[in-house]
Amino acid sequence: MTDDTRPTTNDRNGHDATAEPVRDALQAQLDDHRAIASQVESLLPVVRDLTDRLCEAFDAGARVYTFGNGGSAADAQHLAAELIGRYKRERRPLPAIALTVDPSVLTCIANDYDFDQLLARQIEALALPGDIVIGFTTSGRSSNVVNGLDAARRAGATSVLFGGGDGGPARDHADVSLLVPSSVTARIQEMHLLFLHLVSEGVDAWAAGEQRLPIRSRRHQEESASR
Repeated sequence: MTDDTRPTTNDRNGHDATAEPVRDALQAQLDDHRAIASQVESLLPVVRDLTDRLCEAFDAGARVYTFGNGGSAADAQHLAAELIGRYKRERRPLPAIALTVDPSVLTCIANDYDFDQLLARQIEALALPGDIVIGFTTSGRSSNVVNGLDAARRAGATSVLFGGGDGGPARDHADVSLLVPSSVTARIQEMHLLFLHLVSEGVDAWAAGEQRLPIRSRRHQEESASR
């Protein structure tokens, strides 16, 4: 049967009755997206705080490490790419590494140790005090992400969670939490993309010289110089 001869279910007016449920489902998805997006403005102070922390870390010569699973791994890699490359402005590259892109390292750890240690072992090897470690997990229950954030704290790095709902177990290991007020994976990931773009905008502007370091960082520098 070709595409041209597929049967359709017509209503009594002769219209395709299968089209309306699909339209309704798509509209429901869009309505849900709008409803969640309207709530995330309350998280802007957290976005600004994270942006300030990133600028301070880069100014001090620190690095950023990102990770996640599946679509969240893609978000983690997206953020690292925005930092190393650029968001919108010409500026210096910023040191950011996604820990989900080396198949040899990933399969070595998963095979010789355990998938739960996939990210923690890399953080133990790489992260230093002052670095920032960002984990993406929509459920907050991905054990390898939870362990990675825990390892970050033990290394003296700042741990950051991009999550959803109540943050799950991962929230207990995060110094900064950006939690989308939803339990729907798609909605959470859509807002994570917005958050990483907002953060990229702020860091981009600082790195391009359009904005100064946060006040708290300048105050710390002035205090250190006066000692």
